[in-house]
This record gives sequence, structure tokens and C-alpha cells, in this order.
Amino acid sequence: MNNIPLLMKREYWEHRGGFLWAPVWITGVILVFTVLGILSAEAFHSSSNIHMGFSLDELRSNIGQADWSEAGNALDMAQLMFGGVTAVGVFFVLFFYLLGALYDDRRDRSVLFWKSLPVSDTATVASKALSAMIVAPVLAFVVATAAYVLFLVLVTLWAGAHGLNALPAIFAAHPLGMLWRLVLTLPISALWALPAIGWLLFWSAYVRSRPFLWAVMVPLIVLMLNWWLGKLGAPHIPDDLHLAGILGRLLFSILPGSWMKAEGSTVLGSHISRSLNPDHVVSTFDPSNVYGLLAEPNLWVGVVAGLALLAAAIYCRQRRIETAA
Repeated sequence: MNNIPLLMKREYWEHRGGFLWAPVWITGVILVFTVLGILSAEAFHSSSNIHMGFSLDELRSNIGQADWSEAGNALDMAQLMFGGVTAVGVFFVLFFYLLGALYDDRRDRSVLFWKSLPVSDTATVASKALSAMIVAPVLAFVVATAAYVLFLVLVTLWAGAHGLNALPAIFAAHPLGMLWRLVLTLPISALWALPAIGWLLFWSAYVRSRPFLWAVMVPLIVLMLNWWLGKLGAPHIPDDLHLAGILGRLLFSILPGSWMKAEGSTVLGSHISRSLNPDHVVSTFDPSNVYGLLAEPNLWVGVVAGLALLAAAIYCRQRRIETAA
């Protein structure tokens, strides 16, 4: 198990394109569109009609505390947007990374080389799970934060060109407050992602071919079969046990921030309410709100299920080295 840090470094170097460069390209596209929007506004002399939660001309002519608060909240939302869009990219990267993590080296027979090294299968699987839980989300968060800082620089320069000091709006936006609150969500996202990580690694280790189809089709077939049995009046899992939420979590909980659910939603049969407050974004991520999830059974049921699936992946890794011809 002492080899895990080195194995995690290996995972990073082998998958740096997804772990690092995918978030860089995603946030880079957002910044490019931001610059193009500014240039288009200047080209058409329409800055007075451009809003980011506030109007430049209105602020310049009649600045009040409410205006700064509104502008700050809009910038909080922009910071969340950078993280949210990057999180979607991380989801796709991790989904296909985990499906191929244990399957690809069986397909190309390099598993024989890795098994000849003094590295246990437990350490190998753990390093891949930890890379998905920690390395990829943390790198994406750092990249999204750096991109948001560049975004603030662009906004400040643009506002300054129109005779407006944007610094009060930036300070009203709680940039540091949002930053440390978002940092605190990383451990919760890691725990919440365990069921999907275990599920995808299990199929990566178990099947001889097409792990994507197995991982996706099994939950869909179970859901459709349960619906069909219900229509026939046969014994089935009732809707109030939220089978769709359970099966969906096997596939989608690797999306950073997926533990946030809309008002009145349910996951694993437990009611939670963590809806985004558009009028005060920063309050949504207060530690008491985020870490309240630790007191809910649905989180820990998922952790136990994820660990059981990881144990099954280790078992399969120890006994299966072949793939379909």
C-alpha cells in the first residue's frame, strides 16, 4: 500500500490529457467567448445594453450598495459557473477513465507486466479509485479557479475602460469566501462519488469486452424490468423507494457537486434540500449546509456500496487477465 502515491502519480502522467488539459481547454473556451463578447460589445457600441447581473451605465451614473451587492452576487454565480462547466467535463473524463482503468491493460496484455511488479492488486485498484476521487477533481478545481481569476481581470479591465472601478463589486462577490467554501465541498464530492467509482471499476475488471455497455445497460434493464413488472401488477420495487435515483447514482455520482439536489428531491430514499439560492449564491455552500450531508444515511449507504464494489473489482483483478479475442 506504500506504493499508492507513486501509482497515483503514474495515473496522472498516463491520463494527463483528461485530468489536466480537458479542464484547461474547457475554461479556455469560456474565456475566449468572454473576450469575444467584450469585443463584440465594443464593436457595436452597445455596452449600455450588456448585463452581467448589472448595467455598466447604470452603475456609473447611480452607484448604490444594492448595485454592488447585485454585481457581487453575479460574480459569485460566474465563479460557480466556471466550476460547474468544468465539472461536466470531469464527469466524462472520469466515466471513460474508470471504465478503461482495469480493462485496457487486460486488452493489450500489459496486465502481465504490471502483475510481475511488486505491486498488489489492492494498491492498483485503490490508486485508480483515489485518482478519480481526488486527483482529477482537485486539478479541475485549481484550473477553474485560475480561469475565474483571469475572468475577474478581464472584467476589471473592461469596466475600467468605461470609467468604472470594478473592485468594490469583486469584494462584494466574496471571492475568497466562495473559494474556501468550494474547497470544503471536495471531500463530500469524493465520498458521494464512491458508488459510481466502484461500479465502473467493477465492470472494468470483470467483463471480457464492452464494459461501457454492461455498466450502462444493467441499470437501464433493471429499471425497465421493474417498470414492466409494475404495469403487469407483479411484485416489484415501489416508486417510493426511488429505484431510479439509486441506479442513477451508480452512473452519475462522479459528477462533482452532484450531491446538490433541487428542493424536495430524494436520493436513496432520503429527503434532502440543497437548492441553489440565486439571490445569495455563497450561502448555498455554507459548511453547515454542505456537511449536513454527513448526517444522512444515503451518503454512508453509498460509501458502503462503493467499497463493496471496489472489493469486488480487486477480486476480479486478481483472477482475470483475459479479454475477448
